[in-house]
Amino acid sequence: MSVASLRRAARESVSGLPREFWWLWTSTLVNRLGAFVATFMTLYLTLERGYSASFVGLVVALHGLGGVISSLVAGVLTDRLGRRPTLVAAQASTAFSVALLGFMEHPAAIAAVATLVGMTSNASRPAVQAMMADIVRPEDRVRAFALNYWAINLGFAVSATAAGFIAEYSYLAGFLGEAALTLLCAVLVYVKLPESRPERTAAEKAAAEPEIGLGTVLRDGRFMGVVGLSFLISLIFMQGSFGLPLAMGAAGFSTADYGLVIGVNGLLIVLLQIPVTRFIEHRDPQKLLVISALLAGYGFGLTAFGGSVWSLALTVCVWTLAEIVNSPTQMGLVARLSPLHGRGRYQGMYTMSWAVASLVAPLMAGFAIEHFGAGWLWGSTAVLGMVAALGYWLLMRGLAEDEQVSGGDHEGEGQGEGQGEGQGVGVVPAATAPPVKPATAATAASGS
Repeated sequence: MSVASLRRAARESVSGLPREFWWLWTSTLVNRLGAFVATFMTLYLTLERGYSASFVGLVVALHGLGGVISSLVAGVLTDRLGRRPTLVAAQASTAFSVALLGFMEHPAAIAAVATLVGMTSNASRPAVQAMMADIVRPEDRVRAFALNYWAINLGFAVSATAAGFIAEYSYLAGFLGEAALTLLCAVLVYVKLPESRPERTAAEKAAAEPEIGLGTVLRDGRFMGVVGLSFLISLIFMQGSFGLPLAMGAAGFSTADYGLVIGVNGLLIVLLQIPVTRFIEHRDPQKLLVISALLAGYGFGLTAFGGSVWSLALTVCVWTLAEIVNSPTQMGLVARLSPLHGRGRYQGMYTMSWAVASLVAPLMAGFAIEHFGAGWLWGSTAVLGMVAALGYWLLMRGLAEDEQVSGGDHEGEGQGEGQGEGQGVGVVPAATAPPVKPATAATAASGS
């Protein structure tokens, strides 16, 4: 590919997105530059504090439990109070709790504050995702999600490598650095980002359309299928943060070794996310999700055969490709199935799948490694990948069948907003996008 072609591809990747998106993108980048706790919590508790794998698994699981609790609450607040106030409050409270965690010494205090960090840090996700769906046109959303994910991993690639060396000097410096950058994000959002929550039109108010509640989300079988599969995929990917450092620590690797290995994940996403997204953007989402699930499972499964830093880095390359393909594909599907006035709740439920996985993954990793050995953990990830691949194949086949019945030209909620909310989003082409379920888009549920 020529230099001119590369420049043209770069321009096409970033053009046409609103200014608000770029401020949100900048906030994401700054936030991930300070990502220390989620990456080095396991090594901090084992190597610095000397706790057992079981206790570490419990603490990190409590961190995940906090995220489970906050996901649904933050989703409701995102719809009721707005995206901007929810995001600012979440980031400011995260900065405080992360700094506090660095000073905790008693095991019970560490567990309690880790739970608080999980609650506050996870609370921003529904607001970010809903705001992005609000401000970006449907036809640009896959590109926007890919760019945002690129920012996450650009920050992660830098922070994971740098934080590994910072941890060799002082874990407390890592905690305080993350707190400072997270507080900077809160200020940035407050100053630069306007509220994006769509208001109900006069016609909608006149029709007395009931508010979408959590019950609506739970009764949406199609969307809950996506949530369930997201949980399985998350359970696999999160072993990069939980199982991998535990296994490497038990095998005698240092924190710097782990930082270099996991940094490959962020680096590859920085290099490949945009070109790969351009390649897969209009391809069959069923095949993409199935292939990505298999690559994720078998990629982590290969970790059982890694005996050096470089061999472990090669296994990271395999499951990173799965992550690059799965993330924009799945996020496009989630945005597509989220109704206009219920985006916060839908995104909160989707975020909860990751939070539940972060609760289960450390327990799974700690128990498997301590009682059976790391090989059993990596074998389990291969099995989970196959199960998720089968689930995606069945789910997407169902979407295709619904599409044939409906004729592929149904309009979803929000079509009158001037942004074509009901049109195809993500890797599903607009002309063949499955319609929003009537029960999802237009019916009421219990308040939440």
